[in-house]
Amino acid sequence: MKLSGREAARHIAAPDASATATLLYGADAMRVALKRQDLIANLIGPRGEEEMRLERLSAAGMRKDAALLTDAIKAQGFFPGPRAALVDDARDGDAKTIAAALDGWLPGDAHIVVTASQLNARSALRKLFEGHPGSFAIGVYNDPPSREELEADLHKAGLRDVDPKAMADLTALSRQLDPGDLRQTIEKLALYKLNDPAPVNSADIEACAPSTAEAALDDVLNVVAEARTAEIGPLMQKLAGQGIQPVALCIGATRHFRTLHAATCDPGGAGAGIAKARPPVFGPRRDRMLRQAQGWGRPKLEEALQLLTDTDLHLRSAAQRAPQMALVERTLIRLSMLAAARR
Repeated sequence: MKLSGREAARHIAAPDASATATLLYGADAMRVALKRQDLIANLIGPRGEEEMRLERLSAAGMRKDAALLTDAIKAQGFFPGPRAALVDDARDGDAKTIAAALDGWLPGDAHIVVTASQLNARSALRKLFEGHPGSFAIGVYNDPPSREELEADLHKAGLRDVDPKAMADLTALSRQLDPGDLRQTIEKLALYKLNDPAPVNSADIEACAPSTAEAALDDVLNVVAEARTAEIGPLMQKLAGQGIQPVALCIGATRHFRTLHAATCDPGGAGAGIAKARPPVFGPRRDRMLRQAQGWGRPKLEEALQLLTDTDLHLRSAAQRAPQMALVERTLIRLSMLAAARR
């Protein structure tokens, strides 16, 4: 039987004890592995592997000995409880071997879990699981998690009190991160809020979100946007010491001012524009950029973008001989003075 959407999520969260087998397939090995991990944990419990109620088989080994899977589902361990037999990286060529194990399956045997890479609709493996009455086939696609899945992950981590604004931030973040990074972020958030009865807020999300490559530039860009000209020089020396390249700094500044410009151009206002920013902007940083956008205004931001574009062209010009970091620093100082002039 083919499962998708909520049916697939329900099966992974609460597998049917009478079911024979489950196939998980998809192009992203990390997403498939995380679904497999959740399914097996819910099948045999958190201590199932410790109690040797999970039998791991490789598809390559199974090809050498076709009886391995049948023996694995029939074997009885020392500890009582539900059992599972896992076959990783199966292919269409393994369909006959797996079909023999499915046909020989009896109540009380181990649940068979099979993982595979992307399978098309004509796949023999998919047809086997979709056509078998006691088996399920679940495609794992590269879609961001639904709100229900996100809430389930939060509850699993012990986070049940989440501010609606923080939930929106976390939803936006889930569309930028791969599943492994998102799960680590939620675990980090759970540790961050340990013994803290207050609801999870946007500042907590910002504190636990993975640092991006642009994060190292935030200080100097905020200084420029807020017209704190005297602080630019020391920060530029610090960035140069960290190995930040002038072109990367110019690109980061352009991205920052484009975000501010897009916010001022949004029909719903600057607040709605900042909320649509990609990558998403969280917590205090979002409030800070909102104030910057409102303070600059559209005409000045367009002037700033033109200045940054000209600087970028100079940096990439073959005829350019001036020190590149000095060119960028001069541009940032001019931007800061432009910000001061608007006040």
